Amino acid sequence: MAVDIPFRRQLDFDYGTADVVGPGIRRVIAENPSPFTLYGTGTYILGSGSVAVVDPGPADEAHIAALLRATEGETISHILVTHTHMDHSPGCRLLQAHCGALTYAYGPHGAGKLEQGVPVEEGGDMEFSPDRLVRHGDIIQGGDWSVECVYTPGHTSNHMCFQLRESKALFTGDHVMGWSTSIISPPDGDMASYLASLALLLERDDAVYWPTHGPAITDPKPFVQAFIEHRQEREAQIFACIDDGVNLIVDMVPLMYKSTPEFMYPAAARSVFAAIEYMVNRGALVSDGQVNLDAGYRRA
Repeated sequence: MAVDIPFRRQLDFDYGTADVVGPGIRRVIAENPSPFTLYGTGTYILGSGSVAVVDPGPADEAHIAALLRATEGETISHILVTHTHMDHSPGCRLLQAHCGALTYAYGPHGAGKLEQGVPVEEGGDMEFSPDRLVRHGDIIQGGDWSVECVYTPGHTSNHMCFQLRESKALFTGDHVMGWSTSIISPPDGDMASYLASLALLLERDDAVYWPTHGPAITDPKPFVQAFIEHRQEREAQIFACIDDGVNLIVDMVPLMYKSTPEFMYPAAARSVFAAIEYMVNRGALVSDGQVNLDAGYRRA
């Protein structure tokens, strides 16, 4: 029986408008909808008077102008970045030109992998380098707000969540979203790290998740548990494919993603590869050659 993830896509909003979505939390959604961003990048404004901005989004002048309108008469003192995909961090440079606030993040694109000599995938924001490096457990203190840094590698190696401590609201970036699972794309994306990061969230007491895309997750722990079980189900599907003689990822994807449009198959293949790489690393599968997207796989 398939894992039932309680996805939610419904969201009432207007592009360019700052909506109060929780105590001390406003959100402005960029007009960059896509199959990977749902309605677009949700940028959050924390606090009042002296505020933090979480994920300024793409390099979109209209979106940055909306953020400046929303914070007129206030000071943007901090810019917090969950990770460095192109719909999250490039807006930092445009926003800093107006406010001069420092950026806070785990590191540049690939941080967490580059130190191990592992190259990262193209498509990241290679120009971004944070003004301040943050690590798991760090506290960032603002005016009437404070944030705890929660390191959650997996979707990317530099992925950081941020908890608004005053309301126990966790800004989850792309690590946990309410409308879709995250794409895990090696080598920067890593399934073992992703699952460990999900397990970490089960140990926490966050009251609500605010992803960068889509609506809030108001019952976090069952949602996270469903995500973990979903990945376990994918592994069972991979075993089933191999047992049926299907040992190439390109042939597994249509069987495993029957309700997914074909144009999404390349992204799905990356996630299947991430799962297989994890299974190989722990000795459940072996490859007929190098461990890559094109190899054949069988049970160990």
